[in-house]
Amino acid sequence: MKNYIVIALLFLSTLVTNAQEKLTWHTNFEEASKIAMKEGKPLMLFFTGSDWCGWCVRLQKEVFEHDEFVDWAEENVVLLELDFPRRKELPYELKQQNFNLQQLLGVRGYPTVWFANVENQGTKKAPKLNLDKLGRMGYQRGGSEAWIASAEALINKK
Repeated sequence: MKNYIVIALLFLSTLVTNAQEKLTWHTNFEEASKIAMKEGKPLMLFFTGSDWCGWCVRLQKEVFEHDEFVDWAEENVVLLELDFPRRKELPYELKQQNFNLQQLLGVRGYPTVWFANVENQGTKKAPKLNLDKLGRMGYQRGGSEAWIASAEALINKK
């Protein structure tokens, strides 16, 4: 009986790992913006406290680690993680970028997920990126299906 439990746990952990490996979470705003503009997709900006925020971890486990979310995200958005950890040190440039975006979007709590279209209001040689905000959300009950339905409503509203 113990062998079956161990095998089942290993199988489940493999599924979660495979789902996470499929996702590409960018951390560089400019890089993610270029991809979003090229692919014609909105950015999904995930503001998180990865090593201290319980609701952030819960959102990742209940939504982001599921195949439904992985498939949806690959099709519909470019993922950008903006982390505010307490126990690990981020490079200064990344910290500054995350802080600036937090201020720009008025993020006051975690997790916060903003959806925005990226527009270049400059030139190719001197880009000036602008975010056209579509809406924001955070953790919500109901798992990946409910979360995706709410996200769809935000990115598809006219």
